Amino acid sequence: MAVNILMPALSPTMTDGTLARWVVSEGDSVRSGDVIAEIETDKATMEVEALDDGVITKFLVSEGSQNVAVNAVIAILAEDGEDGSSVLIPTPASPQTPAQASPATGSVSPASKQTVSAPQVQQVPKAIAHDASVSSSTRLFASPLARRIAGYNNIDLASLIGTGPRGRVIRADVEEALAKGTTAPAQLPSAAPSEEGVRFVPHHAMRRVIAERLQLSKQTAPHFYLSVDCEIDTLLTARKSLNENVRSGVKISVNDMVIKAVAYALMAEPDVNGSFEEDGCRYFAQADVCMAVAVYGGLVTPVIRGANKLGFADIAAKSADLAERARSGKLDPSEYAGGTFTISNLGMFGIREFAAVINPPQGAILAVGAGEQRPVVKNGELAIATMMSVTLSADHRIVDGALGARWMQAFKAAIENPVLMLM
Repeated sequence: MAVNILMPALSPTMTDGTLARWVVSEGDSVRSGDVIAEIETDKATMEVEALDDGVITKFLVSEGSQNVAVNAVIAILAEDGEDGSSVLIPTPASPQTPAQASPATGSVSPASKQTVSAPQVQQVPKAIAHDASVSSSTRLFASPLARRIAGYNNIDLASLIGTGPRGRVIRADVEEALAKGTTAPAQLPSAAPSEEGVRFVPHHAMRRVIAERLQLSKQTAPHFYLSVDCEIDTLLTARKSLNENVRSGVKISVNDMVIKAVAYALMAEPDVNGSFEEDGCRYFAQADVCMAVAVYGGLVTPVIRGANKLGFADIAAKSADLAERARSGKLDPSEYAGGTFTISNLGMFGIREFAAVINPPQGAILAVGAGEQRPVVKNGELAIATMMSVTLSADHRIVDGALGARWMQAFKAAIENPVLMLM
């Protein structure tokens, strides 16, 4: 019996996606567990596996098709022993092309067996295009992460020798090529052919979504900004003592202590821990703190859930794990969905002070700068202290100026007197 391969739902909120690439060709035999396609959502590209054995009879959705509705039929699989020529191919509900994409609206015959292809465990945040110089007919096998890194660095995947299963190009192959500096750049369309040195990289899912969400944030949320300087010498001393006594394999960072301080302040001023909605303001009982993690071509915001209930060691372990898996593209969608407040820390880049854009629908975001020694006045005398500048960007529809100021006071108190976070 023919199997309809459907557009899978890769997350609870997904309604449509882009069929980025077919890994197989029409007429190929596949086994359950074989990767057959790469599906791109707003934040990730996931490898999709076949759940049945058989032969790919027909593609109903072409590579690069956008806005393909969840559960739309994208391909037909003839099961083992079935004559592919006799398989009844349903009419696609709606043409799905990059130029004219619309959700599928057609129905599927109840007589045919429907099977949704399952996403593979590995998930890759998607920001960079697949190498445009490699067509599907070349059957070049490469992981989504390898393609993304190669695209970001203008590397021709065809010039690499894959060391993965069945000669697949993997991340290590691309990074080795980068280290050697021996690969030929992929040809990219020029934004201005008459100008030398100009390159054009098309927008892809992550960059499009970042642009749309942040533009929406600035257009709809009236931002206002509050900045304070925090003295962190006591915090650094406490951190050193904690790391000398913490369990093996865990290292507490300043950012981990900032996460805890944010959670402390959100509990002290719970009216900041919310979001504005059309009919009212929604407030949350626990501090689910997002931390912005830079990845190739964009960022993701994994969530430390219930940070107000966690100790420093637990926060350190969770944040290190989430950040590592975010950079390697192995986060589950549930791990970056939701969150009640976001932290953006650019201190490691030497940035002293900046203002971040609110991550909608949250009501506020904290921008954290570098800790540095500065001259300060103490008791009327000049002294040296390690200072860290932070800026709160708040949505004035839900956070008033006085409320934001009280929140900053609570945060500053926790940073400068870390024992408060242990109470």
